[in-house]
Amino acid sequence: MDNTGYSNESSTSDEDMVEITGATLDFSTTEDVPPLGDNTGMEEVDGVPKLMDLLDEPVPGVGTYEDFNTIDWVREKSKDRDRHREITSKSKESTWALVKSVSDAFSGWLLMLLIGLMSGALAGGIDISAHWMTDLKEGVCLNGFWFNHEHCCWTSNETTFQERDKCPQWKSWAELIIGTTEGPFAYIMNYLMYVCWALLFSFLAVSLVRAFAPYACGSGIPEIKTILSGFIIRGYLGKWTLLIKTVTLVLAVSSGLSLGKEGPLVHVACCCANILCHLFTKYRKNEAKRREVLSAAAAVGVSVAFGAPIGGVLFSLEEVSYYFPLKTLWRSFFAALVAAFTLRSINPFGNSRLVLFYVEFHTPWHLLELIPFILLGIFGGLWGAFFIRANIAWCRRRKTTWLGRYPVLEVLVVTAVTAVVAFPNSYTRTSTSELISELFNDCGLLDSSKLCNYDNANVTKSSNELPDRPAGADVYTAMWQLSLALVFKMLITVVTFGMKVPSGLFIPSLLAYYHHDWVIFRGWCSPGADCITPGLYAMVGAAACLGGVTRMTVSLVVIMFELTGGLEYIVPLMAAAMTSKWVADAIGRESIYEAHIRLNGYPFLEAKEEFSHKTLAMDVMRPRRSDPPLSVLTQDGMTVGDVESLITDTTYSGFPVVVSHESQRLVGFVLRRDLIISIDNARQRQDGIVSASRIFFTEYTPPQPPSSPPPLKLRGIMDLSPFTVTDLTAMDIVVDIFRKLGLRQCLITHNGRLLGIITKKDILKHVAQIANRDPDSILFN
Repeated sequence: MDNTGYSNESSTSDEDMVEITGATLDFSTTEDVPPLGDNTGMEEVDGVPKLMDLLDEPVPGVGTYEDFNTIDWVREKSKDRDRHREITSKSKESTWALVKSVSDAFSGWLLMLLIGLMSGALAGGIDISAHWMTDLKEGVCLNGFWFNHEHCCWTSNETTFQERDKCPQWKSWAELIIGTTEGPFAYIMNYLMYVCWALLFSFLAVSLVRAFAPYACGSGIPEIKTILSGFIIRGYLGKWTLLIKTVTLVLAVSSGLSLGKEGPLVHVACCCANILCHLFTKYRKNEAKRREVLSAAAAVGVSVAFGAPIGGVLFSLEEVSYYFPLKTLWRSFFAALVAAFTLRSINPFGNSRLVLFYVEFHTPWHLLELIPFILLGIFGGLWGAFFIRANIAWCRRRKTTWLGRYPVLEVLVVTAVTAVVAFPNSYTRTSTSELISELFNDCGLLDSSKLCNYDNANVTKSSNELPDRPAGADVYTAMWQLSLALVFKMLITVVTFGMKVPSGLFIPSLLAYYHHDWVIFRGWCSPGADCITPGLYAMVGAAACLGGVTRMTVSLVVIMFELTGGLEYIVPLMAAAMTSKWVADAIGRESIYEAHIRLNGYPFLEAKEEFSHKTLAMDVMRPRRSDPPLSVLTQDGMTVGDVESLITDTTYSGFPVVVSHESQRLVGFVLRRDLIISIDNARQRQDGIVSASRIFFTEYTPPQPPSSPPPLKLRGIMDLSPFTVTDLTAMDIVVDIFRKLGLRQCLITHNGRLLGIITKKDILKHVAQIANRDPDSILFN
């Protein structure tokens, strides 16, 4: 579509909805839209005023979008094609134009490089800070308070393999305050300090979010998905949101709340991308191009969250992106590579790896083990479906009861309960990442973990192999502690996810421990060989649970083997992820992100859902039979006063332009915002424009009587090729058109005459009605 009439201006944010209530007419204060300047009046040719045509001179603000509106993908892509054609044609005229053309082509790759560097650096800082502040709850390093526990004891010569976490340089709070580490008073003091630090961190996190950046709460992925589908939420990816999200994510994770930093890191990376887009005109002025960059940034976020650059690209493709052309795939890959390299250079975990839980075991798995892997998948699917339903029920309760009015109190109560219950159990006291690291790894002779407390009486010092050993008492203690930790994490995560602090989804971890004497294992367990690798079961269980909650498949498997380095275990991971998705889909089709999108009423048209109902466009379009007629503009019969009255009396985001009220033959479509800005601009720049001035949307303006005020030609702001379908078009086709083209609205005609309009909001309401949901829930809440 060649819409030469569109201005190349565009706002710097992201939004949707064709019917907006309470629309304001003052756009001069909107960030990123230049103010309307006081320019001179009409140009004169031989002393005769020349009619200004907004085609000739772009008006600042025309072609931009209001907050909580949807972008017009077709229009934005058309603008970009026009811009690209202009640059290409000019590049042949001079060397400078050629240089500009090359820099324009290179700007996308440069932007990806900057996003990767910035996101990787921020992720490294978040990891290091969170590790230090988590350890701060238990004690402090005398060599320097900025050292975490592990770094503090690195240089000490007084540590042993059995007690590698104990060194004189690291003092617990009990040791510092009452001078001893043993006895009930020391335990109570450590307990008290742990709870106090947790409450302080969570209070700071929720207070900063409420005071400076309300959009910094939650995981961010539901909103990122909605923004990538074309919705605009101003400030969601802004500078304040980035700053507060980064700081409060560290505080929230350090407080010990049952949440992760995966989702928030995707939000942080998208904030970096949105801010850096302002450096490049091509992305600053085109909403569709910016969303391509944000798709790549989502891949960067997962790359630094899990240390999985390929998994990040697949995550963006499978889970969050709405429009993902091949060029975006390449750029996502490059940006994820740069981000992973930056994070590896910072080395936040001190293990020369991108993640804390890289596994060292490579024991082959047995065919019969597919049965427990599939059982883990079934459990993961059941857990995922339960988690989504329970979390959505709790979040709905939060929205509709007093809980929602006291978010600070809610965060403090949940933190207090979490800290009080977590401290006595070493598996809940430790950070989530360290717990997963311990569960994923296999046991060696030097492991000090309770899970590895096997009887070593039969192990000879010269032996390089680890024979079968009976479990010690600590293993059984660890098993019931882990079971309690699992139940506690499951319940507390339901309540925690969705609070007013940055929160990602904790990856639930399961554990299997080996017992090779069972009859079922005798067929393949040869004496002296490992039969079952417990870490593998923890890994598969974690993948199954995460798959049940998010419904990811391909990207999840790739993330898991990049996360752990366990390339041999792709088949078990695939079996568990697929089983988990099937089981969870049988109970409910929505992932946790889609459920939160629906809960918040975001106008997101899900591409995965099937529309199977036999309805026609005429059944959904407005106006309905009982409604007043459609509000339209005529191409040459209205004055400025008529149009301003229509704008004041209605809340619609745009108006069809017809030949006349009698014929209803369609000419084009004009956006409300463009009309307001253009009329305001014309009043300032063109002498004599008054309420009685005629407005023309035609190519040629007929001669006017000498006594009449000068007319206003607005053909330049009109979409000359609005998308239309007939009234008998099946709604499943209309829904597909909206999904695939990203339309804001579609006009309905009958034998060439305009009948009505269908907006994206109308379709979402229709889909909700068919699914027996409240259609009025489709709004930005």
